[in-house]
Amino acid sequence: MRELIDLQLKLFPDLVHVMQRRYQLLHFIQLMEPIGRRALAESSNLAERTVRSEVDFLQEIGLIDITSKGMNVTREGKQLIQQFGEIMKEMSGIRVLEKKISETLNIGHVIIVSGDSDHQPWAKQEMGRACVNYLKSILKESRTIAVTGGSSMAAVAEMMNPTEVPEGCLFVPARGGLGEQVENQANTICAEMAKKARGKYRLLYVPDPISEESYQSMIEEPSIKEVLEVIRKPDVVIHGIGEAITMATRRRTNEQDMKKIHERQAVGESFGYYFDKQGEIVHRARTVGLQWDDLPKVNHVIALAGGKSKAAAILSYFKKGFSDVLITDEGAAIEILEQI
Repeated sequence: MRELIDLQLKLFPDLVHVMQRRYQLLHFIQLMEPIGRRALAESSNLAERTVRSEVDFLQEIGLIDITSKGMNVTREGKQLIQQFGEIMKEMSGIRVLEKKISETLNIGHVIIVSGDSDHQPWAKQEMGRACVNYLKSILKESRTIAVTGGSSMAAVAEMMNPTEVPEGCLFVPARGGLGEQVENQANTICAEMAKKARGKYRLLYVPDPISEESYQSMIEEPSIKEVLEVIRKPDVVIHGIGEAITMATRRRTNEQDMKKIHERQAVGESFGYYFDKQGEIVHRARTVGLQWDDLPKVNHVIALAGGKSKAAAILSYFKKGFSDVLITDEGAAIEILEQI
């Protein structure tokens, strides 16, 4: 395929450019539908006149519908987006980028979506969609899926639909709540995923983090102990990777531990563990739920993190991380290669 694309770029450079532009617009409309022309022009960084002309063409050939509320992609348009996805990755160079990141981080499977989720919210949605598509390729019925919290995980729940995941799966939170926005908490996300996938879910009503004394007492509670036994033996784990200081702040870390995190130059965090640039663990917050030493026993561990600002955190995690899949965006991927 790469050879054919190179030939097309040489013989028909203008045609390829038009094809990329129309695919990008169609893709934006799907992510943000219903959307108006002005909002589409702002998201795509194209002139309104260009957008108006391309939208008229897409409507004429039946790929979008235009209503008083905005534009929507038709069934034919969605099929075209799906069929053209791999070709566009080759044309845009994302496929090459995926290979470089896979080799750099020594990860078996890397999926990169376009954009930078630091500045383009739709990129996070696209990571969520990519995660759902990957789940579809690996899941069988009656599997247990553990998920952490965060906005990236919320995007996975948002993009999930009943046709993408086999029925009968059990969704569980990988950890307790951080006291963050309800929609970004692991309990909320796993319940939403279960609802959309026609599956079941179990919840974990404990704070995160907690003191050592509270931890030992809490894990012996029968109701919590039962849920923890399920949480610590999942078939699939989907988790985020956070910036160390951001996560420490969200956890309301005490002054002494925050000083340690700063002094030891932590840059990344996952499952309550804080990592420096060499991937060494410099601090651990006591959390209830899935633990670091549980991950090697899990069949599929999927890390989801994007945005240029997450590059250092992703690098630090994968120095020692157990995840075998990374789903990220161009912003993070390009910055990772810059930091090597």
